This record gives sequence, C-alpha cells and structure tokens, in this order.
Amino acid sequence: MSTPRPEAPTTPAVPKPAASVVLVRDAPPGSPEPLEVYMIRRNRNMKFLGGYYAFPGGKVDPGDGLPDAIARCRGVRTDEAEVLLTEREGVPALAFWVTAVRELLEESGILLACDEGGRGLDLSAPRVKDGIERCRRSLMAGEAPFAELITREGWYCDLRPLHYLSHFITPTSSPIRFTARFFLSRLPSGQEPRLFTEETSEGFWIFPGEGYRRYLSGEMKMAEPGEYGLGYLAQFSSLDELMTAHRDGRHKFQGIADRMEVAWSSFDWKQNRFPGLSS
Repeated sequence: MSTPRPEAPTTPAVPKPAASVVLVRDAPPGSPEPLEVYMIRRNRNMKFLGGYYAFPGGKVDPGDGLPDAIARCRGVRTDEAEVLLTEREGVPALAFWVTAVRELLEESGILLACDEGGRGLDLSAPRVKDGIERCRRSLMAGEAPFAELITREGWYCDLRPLHYLSHFITPTSSPIRFTARFFLSRLPSGQEPRLFTEETSEGFWIFPGEGYRRYLSGEMKMAEPGEYGLGYLAQFSSLDELMTAHRDGRHKFQGIADRMEVAWSSFDWKQNRFPGLSS
C-alpha cells in the first residue's frame, strides 16, 4: 500500500494595500456614551466580507501614489508619512492618506479638502457643494483619477484631520487579502455622511460600546478591524480625550496575519479582549 502523498502547500494571496477612515463625532448631550462612530454595511453580494459591518475604505488605486496625487496633499509631508509607515507594500506612504480621502468621499460623500494655502473650503458656497458632488459622481463613473478631479476644482487633499490609528493584514487563509491602514478623523464641520448604495446597504452612527456589544451578540458581523476599533474607541471618556491621544500620529494597535493562527486557538478572545464591554 503506497503512502499518501502530502498535499502541496498553497501560496497565500498577496495582500493588496488599502486604507479606511474611522469617522467620529461627539454624541448628543445626555447620551449613554460620549462619542459616536460612523459605520457602513457592505453589500451582501460583495466578494470580500459581503454583509459585514465596517468603516468606510477600500484598496489603494494606482493613481493614489502618482506624483500628481502626492502634489495635491496638504497637512502631512512625504517624509512625515514615511516615518509613520515603515512598511509600504511598494507604494508611496502618502498614497494611503490619498486613498483614505478618496474612499471617504466615494462611500460617504465627505471630502477632506482645502485650498493651496491649506484653508478649508467654504461648505456653505453652492459652488463647493456642487463640486463635491461632481467629484464623487465622476469617481464612481471612472471618468478620471481622483487627483485630476480635485485639480479641476482647484482643491487639495486636507490630510490634517487624519490620524494614523491601526494596521491590519487579512489572514493567510483568505483568498482575498488586504494590508490596510486605518485613520481616525473627527467629522469635519459642515458635512454629514450620506448613504450611497453602490457598495453599501447601510450607513449609520453608533456608540462604540453599543456596536461592540452587538458584535459579541452576533447581531453585527465584522472582521477584526471593526471589533478592535469599536472596543478601542469605547475606552475614551470624550472625543477630545480620544483626539489628544492621537496627537503623536503613531498607530495604536495592529493585527498581523499569523498572530492567532498557531498558539492562541484555545484563548477566548471575545470574552477577554475588552472585558468591560462584554456584558
């Protein structure tokens, strides 16, 4: 009887660079929690995490790292970005910030932009509102790269509101993988997120602690970035305290693909990750 031949090892998919934005705001007075975070639900028919709850984001497009896109950035210098992101998966560090700005616009209608001198846009001006709508429609239609669209309007990416939060890599067992950077941003004054149904079926504000408990109960399916993000945000007593903690620009936590695939399979992560939020 011949010995069974061992299965050939499978080569894990190469993770694609991606970026997401964790958008936060003060909760209304008298609320049970001090802040709220904006979440979306991915359409069920999407190949990657269909039906899951997540933060707005997506993969880095080739144009996000081109010189003309980098030249349209204000608020974070190239050398500053390179210090924060030491592993960049073959793309310029600032490309992750550009992706965050672009994806936030695509999925929520919010644009982090300023003029050449770094002054914020006058969001009460009809021309500005119309320009934001033009940019988003053109992006979704694939009419031109993001950098070209904001150049037409005379705008620049305002990176100042974006604070580097975390880095997650999809586990090696997944056929589709991403190496994603997450950025924290306060909701910009004068703008509100809207639901667009090209890729999402829901868009809503939620208390981080409530979202975390709904995740534990199985009511809201989400991957680790969502779980960790909600649990992390729920530890803060105010939005100001949260933003102060991110003045250093450094990421606060990360998830690497092989972190739980060997020795930790018997550990109950749900009950021990954020014990104060488990009840």
